[in-house]
Amino acid sequence: MPKPVLEMVNVSKLYDSETPFLALDRVSLGIEKGEFVSIVGRSGSGKSTLLHLLGCLDKPTSGEMYVDGRAVSEMSGDTVADIRRDTIGFVFQAFNLAPNLTVSQNVELPLMIRKVPKERRADVIRKGLSEVGLESKANNMPSQLSGGEKQRVAIARALANNPKIILADEPTGNLDSKTSREIMDRMEHLCRDHGITMVIVTHEHKLTEDADRIICITDGKIESDVKKRNRRGSR
Repeated sequence: MPKPVLEMVNVSKLYDSETPFLALDRVSLGIEKGEFVSIVGRSGSGKSTLLHLLGCLDKPTSGEMYVDGRAVSEMSGDTVADIRRDTIGFVFQAFNLAPNLTVSQNVELPLMIRKVPKERRADVIRKGLSEVGLESKANNMPSQLSGGEKQRVAIARALANNPKIILADEPTGNLDSKTSREIMDRMEHLCRDHGITMVIVTHEHKLTEDADRIICITDGKIESDVKKRNRRGSR
């Protein structure tokens, strides 16, 4: 049986404020390479906290996180930063595009951070924008784009470093139903045709129909974890 690319073992997350809040309570799960996983739950259920921990954006209060079989707690801060930069692509509800940069320049940002040569960056940008159908918008500013187009730019940016995994937190939360469906189709294509592991947090159950697996979170615990038949005919 293959090792999970992402794994949690008995992970809890306690936010220690004036009123302590247990966001995750002893969660264990493993996500395999190439899986398309939807994490669903009501607001405040812990699903975004779960995603942030999977992406090494936060640390658990207890338990252990593993990336490609390596314990995150045993990694240096630089190693964890490298994983976030090179292994995982992030897509968020708010798009997080730089408003003063063009579409191409937004996609280019992670490549500049990695100090990818300029000539190579141009090829990656063209490929990424082609993947999301936005070649014609390369020189547009974010203010000239629709919500769906902005989210597609965010996906292209997440793809720039050729990640093994994409984590998406409510990627269709600001979009109408038709555009939401288009974005989900794009993300499914990346998983099916490119073997990218896709983990999507959503409160919209209707957007989970193409997932290989649906994990339901309630009050910081996994209520259900269902693998279902997908378009590739496997379970």
